[in-house]
Amino acid sequence: MQIILASASPRRRELMAMLTDSFQICPAQGPEQVPPRLPAAQHARYLAVQKAREVFSRYPECLVIGADTIVLQGNVIFGKPRDDREARRMLEALSGQVHQVKTGVCLKAPGWEASFTQTTQVEFYSLSSREIEAYIRSGEPFDKAGGYGIQGRAGVFVKGIVGDYCNVVGFPVGEIRRILLQKGICL
Repeated sequence: MQIILASASPRRRELMAMLTDSFQICPAQGPEQVPPRLPAAQHARYLAVQKAREVFSRYPECLVIGADTIVLQGNVIFGKPRDDREARRMLEALSGQVHQVKTGVCLKAPGWEASFTQTTQVEFYSLSSREIEAYIRSGEPFDKAGGYGIQGRAGVFVKGIVGDYCNVVGFPVGEIRRILLQKGICL
């Protein structure tokens, strides 16, 4: 069965390659909108399902995997920062604090669909304004939920994690593999 990753993320592409070299990239094109009253903790899963279903509608004979990642502190969702000011605000809020990284995943294939949310707790060291400004100047914060990438320069900000490291990067490959094995799909 042909496998399609419904994401343009280079990090998800790299992690997907841990499972198989035989997959295609076909990002979802629709708007990322959630119902107004949907609890913050459910946003990532909701969007992952929408992405997988959209791409599956174009490739109904394939296995499609959609994913979405959010950073959650309390009930505040930190998506991808739009500018320096927003990146600074996010990093200042995460400094010295514990937050959650939630990745929603949906696997959709002919005759079945499975979805889940993986959560990892991440604790940051306290960051100085100088550290935050240098990180913003690196350009790294702008295509990542929460304004940071644990696999990049911001890895030094992380005091500790509880849970799946790959989930913080944005693609919990261990749980995805487990579901595929349950469905009889060996990659």
